[in-house]
Parts: sequence; C-alpha cells; structure tokens
Amino acid sequence: MGNRLKGKVAVVTGSGQGIGRAIAIALAKEGAKLVTNNRKPNSTDPGVLIGEYSIDSLSKEDREELLKACAEMTGDAESTAKTIKDMGGEAVPFFGDVGDFKTAGKLIQTAVDKFGSIDILVNNAGTFRYGSIWSMPEEVWDAVTGNKPKSYFNTARHATPFMIKNKWGRIINCSSPAFLGGMPDHCNYCAANAGVVAFTQCIARELQPYGITANAFTPDALTRATVTISARFKKMEEDGKKVPPKFREFFKTAPTADYLAQFLTYLATDEAGYITGSVFNVRGNHVGLWSTPQEISTIDKKEGMWSIDELVKKVPKDLLKGYKPFSSGNLE
Repeated sequence: MGNRLKGKVAVVTGSGQGIGRAIAIALAKEGAKLVTNNRKPNSTDPGVLIGEYSIDSLSKEDREELLKACAEMTGDAESTAKTIKDMGGEAVPFFGDVGDFKTAGKLIQTAVDKFGSIDILVNNAGTFRYGSIWSMPEEVWDAVTGNKPKSYFNTARHATPFMIKNKWGRIINCSSPAFLGGMPDHCNYCAANAGVVAFTQCIARELQPYGITANAFTPDALTRATVTISARFKKMEEDGKKVPPKFREFFKTAPTADYLAQFLTYLATDEAGYITGSVFNVRGNHVGLWSTPQEISTIDKKEGMWSIDELVKKVPKDLLKGYKPFSSGNLE
C-alpha cells in the first residue's frame, strides 16, 4: 500500500470488473478512498449478444469456453469494494446507471456524504452494440452514445463544483482507439469515443485554472468485452466473413487490466498535475501519447471563390498529393 493518494476520494464508474475494477483497486493501493459503481448487483452477464450472433449460434465447445471465461471475470461494485476493504482500504459500492443524470448526481453525492469530498473521477463505464449504418436501429445507436459521452458529462457535471471549491481534481476518461474511426459495424461506438476525446480536451481547458486536470486513455486489456469480441470474430470467419488481422490480433494478445491501472493511477497523483487535455494509449507496459489532429496540407486562393474547374486541377496536385482514400482496407 502506498500513500500518494492518501486523503483523496475517488469515484470509478464501471468498476465491477475488468478495467474499472483494476483502476479502483490500484487507486486504493495508493491510499484513495473509493466509491465503486456498476449498474446493478450480481453482474454476471456473459455478453451473450455478440453482434448479429447470439450465444446459441456458437458451437457447443465455443459456447462453453465463452461462458467459462466470462464467469471468471464477473463481479460488481460490491465485490470490488469488498476486495479493497479486505486489503485494508476504504470503499463503498453504488449501484445505478450513470447514463441517467440524477443517478450520476447521487453517485457523486455518495462520495461527498461518505468521505467528505470527490477528488478523482474515473469515467470507465461503457458498452457496445454492433450494426451497419444502413440497418442500425435507433435504440442501438442510443444505447452506446447514451453511455459515452453522456454519462461522462453527467458525472463530471456533478463532481466539478466540489473540485473547483477544493482547487484540486483529476478526471480520467476511458475512450478507445475507435475514436479514430474505421471500425466497420461500429459507427455508434466510434462516434461515442470520439466524443469522449473532444469532451476531455474541452473540459481540460475549462478546468485548468482551478487546478483540475482532465485526460483520456484508450485501453487494451483482457476483459469480458475482448472475450466476446474474439468469439464473434471466430464465428465471422467460420461464416466466411473477413476480419481485419489487426483487430483479430489486437484482442488475442491483450494483457490484463492490472498493467494499465498503474499509469492511470499515476495520472491522479500530484506529480502528474501538469498533464491535462491529453489522450494516452495504454497496453500492458506500453504507454503512448496520441497526437492532436492538425492540418497537414493546404491550398489557398487570394481573391474570389474557388471554381470547380480550379479545384479539379488543384486538389489532386497540391492538397491531396500522395493521398490514400480512407477505407477498411487501410486497417489491415
């Protein structure tokens, strides 16, 4: 047990299992008091919906393997809080969907009522649903974007007044490499995670004068999500559908969530107080800093508007010299 976060109070959403659980425990090991959270008690959902496939569409062997792997990763806010208390820390569980504004407020208020403050907010809650843009139901879009970045706004909106008063705070938001786009059948998830990045960078600027930092991370870790996605990829290949090798290997080689929790705990310390508005890629012991988008080529006209004839000549020659069209093929 360390003491870099002694006296600090942290809320971690989606901390019943997986990445959120690992982060909550790592924060507690540095002395933080925790409020853990997930939607409901006894969360044992094995992730039965894997895109267009149901768990019943898998072979008996694959189905049993999936259920076994998911069962080993199950947990909820109470079990995470118990683990923290068993190792000598302080923690209370809170069950509720933070996609609801009032519920998110109750979560933050729980931290204040139980421990007197809210200093560290880790927004880790997330979900995903598959669907092509031409067939995705509205409720599938809403289920994903209603979680990210909506719940992140909800919790930050309620937490930041306390942080501003204390002139200290850390907000750490979970995004995904999906924020770059280019994941077929995942336009909702890509949009949601791009929203997290933009949201994080905006509030970082707003909150910097008050001693509050806001950063985002894109994780790669072994979770129930990676297990179910891998099962979906295998089924897709059995049906003769193409799976980009980059994605397949990404999930096959994922390290445990405990590795990435260390860097995220570092972001919550005083020593990391100068870091804000950044997006980090974290995989095992690998930590990368994502760049901020910027113009890489331009064309300009001094007088008058561009004509279409001028653009037909100028764009390929100057603006898009060496350009490769963005497509799923580029992801292989």
